[in-house]
Formats: sequence, C-alpha cells, structure tokens
Amino acid sequence: MTTTLTSAVKPRSEDSFAISFAPLSLEEIYAKSDDPANGAVVLMSGVVRNQTDGKPVIALEYQAYEPMALRVFYQIAADIRLSTSDVNRVVIHHRTGRLQVGEISVLVAVGCPHRSEAFEACQYAIDTLKHNAPIWKKEIWQDGSSCWVSIGACEQLGENCS
Repeated sequence: MTTTLTSAVKPRSEDSFAISFAPLSLEEIYAKSDDPANGAVVLMSGVVRNQTDGKPVIALEYQAYEPMALRVFYQIAADIRLSTSDVNRVVIHHRTGRLQVGEISVLVAVGCPHRSEAFEACQYAIDTLKHNAPIWKKEIWQDGSSCWVSIGACEQLGENCS
C-alpha cells in the first residue's frame, strides 16, 4: 500500500479520525471500531515512555498541522480499504499538547471479519501515520533539555528518533 495525497479523500461515516488536546480513551476508540460483522478488532496504543536511547524522558509535547494530518488519516483508511475490502471500521486519534510518561499519544483501531487483516491494517495505519502525518513531538528530558523531532523525518532518514 502507498499513501498519496493527489486528491481529496472524504472519510467514511463509519470511521473516526481526530486530533485532540483531550486525553484519549481506549474504551471510546474500541467502541468506535466495533461492528457486528467484526471477527477481530486490533487496537494499537502509543504511549509516552520514560526514556529514548537510554536518556530519561519526563514528557513529550505534540503539535500537528490538523487539516493535513486528518487528510493523511483519511487516505490511510482509503488505502487500507483498497487492499482489504472487508474492513468494517478504521479509527485513528492522535493527541496534541504536553503528555506525561504513561499517557496515550495515539490510538489506532481496525475492525475486520478476520484477525490477520485487522493486524495488517492496523500496522499499516500506524506506520504510515508516523511516516506521513505532519505531527511533531518534542522530547523533554530529565536534565531540562529538549528537542523537537518530526516523526515522519525519523522514518525517512532511518534515524531512531521515536
């Protein structure tokens, strides 16, 4: 699958996409991805960890260019449906603002009749989001220093930035 933004993709009404300052809820995202035709719901939760490359992290700060990030989310769902026609739901929600260690920064959920397609689609969604969405994070370290990191740039440059 490849994500291209050559034309405006409209989200499907059964899907859910958001950029939010408010905390994300596992229960809410699961409910949005559930459907009676699902045999599987795969939910991926990205969480702020306490270190990067052995350096103690106390918080992350996320910023996003929301209109374009949402377009990327819509395109991810469209790409998933092109390769797996029986996907019932795609849910992608990302936080912005300052998050403490242990807080959820991103939730991606995919509901499908079969688990293998759900796992594959969910992995594609988070990998593509990290690669293409205009979302940046600032790592705030225990020593008081910090650094802005473009998530997509990390993937493109092959650096271990996340």
